[in-house]
Amino acid sequence: MAAETTLLILGATGDLTSRLLLPALGQLLAREPHRRVRLRGAGMEDWDDEHWRQVVRESFASGGFEKAFDAVDESTYQQADITRKEDLERIMADPGDRLAMYFAVPPAVAASACDALADVKIPEGTVLALEKPFGVDQAGARDLNDRLARLVPESQVFRVDHFLGRSTTLNVLGVRFANRVIASVWSAQEIESVVIRYDETLGLEGRAGYYDHAGALVDMIQSHLLQVMAVVAMEPPATLHERDFRDATTAVLRATRVWEDDPATASRRARYTAGEVAGRALPSYVDEPGVDPALDTETLAEVVCEVRNERWAGVLFRLRSGKALGGKDGEIVVTFRKANHVPDGLVGPAPGSVLRFSLGPDHMDVELNVNGGDDPFELERATIGADLGEGALKAYGEVLSGILDADATLAVRGDAAEESWRIVDPVLASWRAGEVPLDEYPAGSLGPDHWPALP
Repeated sequence: MAAETTLLILGATGDLTSRLLLPALGQLLAREPHRRVRLRGAGMEDWDDEHWRQVVRESFASGGFEKAFDAVDESTYQQADITRKEDLERIMADPGDRLAMYFAVPPAVAASACDALADVKIPEGTVLALEKPFGVDQAGARDLNDRLARLVPESQVFRVDHFLGRSTTLNVLGVRFANRVIASVWSAQEIESVVIRYDETLGLEGRAGYYDHAGALVDMIQSHLLQVMAVVAMEPPATLHERDFRDATTAVLRATRVWEDDPATASRRARYTAGEVAGRALPSYVDEPGVDPALDTETLAEVVCEVRNERWAGVLFRLRSGKALGGKDGEIVVTFRKANHVPDGLVGPAPGSVLRFSLGPDHMDVELNVNGGDDPFELERATIGADLGEGALKAYGEVLSGILDADATLAVRGDAAEESWRIVDPVLASWRAGEVPLDEYPAGSLGPDHWPALP
């Protein structure tokens, strides 16, 4: 009989649990009903088991997986302060075959809970899953890693980055490594630049308590886009098992620096003013409830990086993400160098070819120079496209699958978390010193007019 996992969600009454974790669990159990899961919730609210079960049912139903509730072996709730040793001991009692603790709480609360766990007997094999951001800088991430190392082995720590579970991120692996025509040109000799962007139409949406202290750089680039870049740029691993995969991605981050070691010229920041997005009026960011204008929090950030190794030396990696923009647009854009020589007689521009992966809906385009339909000697641009598989599971479903299987392949390793902060810490310091202006852009636009256009 399959081992039973007790999934203990800490912060079970919060938005992350009902909006993302529970629908993903419902999808996972609907697809894999053989899994044996005991679901426990813990939070500060005075809920009873029946109220918790109703929240679980409704969250499952929101994704169309209401029948998956029948696959849950047990579902209970306990009111608890997870920063107290006594409460942790109570909710961790009877862990079953294996315990997985998901910290669906703010990072500061998770850190305090980890301190309290130091005095608790943790069942062997327990998995600890923590949401981003992991620390507030490199020193903080290192300190939190040290605390976790005293609790469980590194292989049992899951620093969650749901972007690593996105199907398009994983589709890059197949396209790159399983096609000689792509693998043979995946280097600085043939590639000029890589853009990784994630634009959102949403504004603050009531998240000032977190976002106003994080901003776009920490919320998206440090936490997500650097990990995507590591997948794009990594050396071919021997396997996609946890150790080989994470060795390869972490090696990329160790080699990464901001462009020419100059964060003041290699980064940009901006925040939105009043405007309209998709027919919905948004106020200026500084007028959003809970925002402190004095913090100068950016809602759009860009960092230009370089990977200093043999494969990528000289290639520009541009990472950009922001809120309240004119369209929801997530993509990886690989621009190849121009052909060394175009024979006389072929008329027209011949820019470098472009390989584009869209991050939902999952799609791949290749832009090529071809002979014109009317005049065979006149060059035209043609696009060849392919829909990519959306993946059997949503991103958080992939995350939960790894946690329940104790497979950390799609989790951020401790040293990778520290490296991500090392990369962006100089940028944050430059911004705090006022070396980079805080630009503005109207909500619903594509960003400041003077920023470089993306391919």
